[in-house]
Amino acid sequence: MKVKYDKLVDILYISFSDQEVHESDEEKPGVIIDYSEDGAVVGIEILNASRQMSNPAKVEYEVAE
Repeated sequence: MKVKYDKLVDILYISFSDQEVHESDEEKPGVIIDYSEDGAVVGIEILNASRQMSNPAKVEYEVAE
């Protein structure tokens, strides 16, 4: 998994795999989900990220036991 925040365009992208994006759907305004050809989620793009969260450049990672 990769997380990328582009400050210039204020977009946060979470990538779940390296599969090619076959289809993208804007499920909710400003949230785009990318799908592979077989329907698996490839990534999630959040537009205007700084309006959606307090600090889009900060990433916390946690593994539940």
